[in-house]
Amino acid sequence: MRTGGGVGMTAPVPATVRTPGRVEVEFRSRASLRLRIAHALLRATLRPAVDALSVLAERTPLRGDPAFRIANAADLAAYPLRAARGTRRAPVRFAGFRAEWLWHRDHPGPGEPAAGVILYFHGGGFLTGGLHSHRRLAARIARTAGTALLNVDYRQLPVAHLTDSVEDAVTAYRYLLDRGIPAERVVFAGDSAGGGLAFAAALAARARGIALPAAIAAIAPFADLDPAIRRDHPNDRRDALLSARSLTVPALIGFARDGVLDPMWSPVNHDFAGMPPTLIQVSDSEVLLPDAEALARRCAEAGVPHTLQIWNNAIHVFHAGADVLPDARAAIADLADFVRRALDSGAVAGDVDRTTAA
Repeated sequence: MRTGGGVGMTAPVPATVRTPGRVEVEFRSRASLRLRIAHALLRATLRPAVDALSVLAERTPLRGDPAFRIANAADLAAYPLRAARGTRRAPVRFAGFRAEWLWHRDHPGPGEPAAGVILYFHGGGFLTGGLHSHRRLAARIARTAGTALLNVDYRQLPVAHLTDSVEDAVTAYRYLLDRGIPAERVVFAGDSAGGGLAFAAALAARARGIALPAAIAAIAPFADLDPAIRRDHPNDRRDALLSARSLTVPALIGFARDGVLDPMWSPVNHDFAGMPPTLIQVSDSEVLLPDAEALARRCAEAGVPHTLQIWNNAIHVFHAGADVLPDARAAIADLADFVRRALDSGAVAGDVDRTTAA
């Protein structure tokens, strides 16, 4: 498989491609047997179900808002998904949305800002998912990184537009800064729609003159609302969970105004000058691979330190299966190591700034 824009991809092998001015790609090793089995099972079961729900939201009397409200309810069904033992939680209320602190009892909590914070945005296509669906995954990331995490339950369709979701993300970031947490001690992270939102929030912060976070870590980011490139991509047939069609629903039915999408709503259409170091993790078989590649190209064009980490035959946000998938545990460990290095670098930079000021 090859892609445009200077990113050459062949069968995944354990290698890192680093060329100045070009996308830095790290191919992970071949998928484990468990991951290959999971991919085949989900491709035969969940993928048809997701496609059927897309038809329901497109072509039936439930089109649009009614279908979105049904999708919103999915987070309640995820209530039984508990975080691992030892996880501590603390709710945070904002005007119009909520969030939740997560940290492990053996690590610094939100009352210790010097330790750093992950600001996390959950996935769900901007119409499903929330604190319940992502609590276990977010808590695992926090524990592996050894820091506190603020999981943001931003507003979604049908009550909010993408621009409202971005506003909520920036509000949550300002909340951290107002608590005295320096920008260099914050890492934006998220999966799927939340991965795209992490970039959108950083771009919005930059536009407002707000100090940018230390880094961005994105899992399979949904960052291009235009469905054209995904429709033509071979992964539209290979993805175990999502299709190009399923991702057109929030974009064209939910966000488009008079059938038109503003290109500036998609992070892939922005200049990334000044953006923080970035890690993007994605599967070589998922339909959001083009989004991840486009984000990595924007980083390369702007000279932003980055790594596009490509996992073999993985399921969309396979990290959520870390209880049973060794590949997922390895991916979370890589993400946590990136977060830790970014926060440690931020701590050093902060110490230098304070010394200079003195």
